[in-house]
Amino acid sequence: MTSGRTLDAPDPLPEIMKPRAGVFVSIKKHGQLRGCMGTFLPSQASLAHEIIANAIQSASQDPRFPPIDASELADLAISVDILTLPEPCEESQLDPSVYGVVVQHGWRRGLLLPDLEGVETVAEQIDIAKRKAGIRADQQVSLSRFMVKRHE
Repeated sequence: MTSGRTLDAPDPLPEIMKPRAGVFVSIKKHGQLRGCMGTFLPSQASLAHEIIANAIQSASQDPRFPPIDASELADLAISVDILTLPEPCEESQLDPSVYGVVVQHGWRRGLLLPDLEGVETVAEQIDIAKRKAGIRADQQVSLSRFMVKRHE
């Protein structure tokens, strides 16, 4: 963090880190969100590269928070969510404890990860994802769902 140099992916990559997938990296400080950024579709050459890129984004580019400072490192907990490819679905096929959701209206798109504290219903999940995308509550959206494997 203090050298200004990006961490290199291991070489050779372990087999588990070779596939491509969307990844979200969430950083919490004392249980409160401190940064969360990610990609719902892969954008890097491997899972390892996706995790590294999104960890940097989460720590330094989340517009809701100032960049993380080295003095905070001891107080941070990091989770990595590896996403399955989104699949189109109907609202009745969602469960916020199992599936994340992607909402889309025109070019606007919002995503909400599954199993988030305080998100109990499908309606809440869709509403939050719409707000994140700047989609009005009364606008119709297409829905996709995905699952995650969470590593903490």
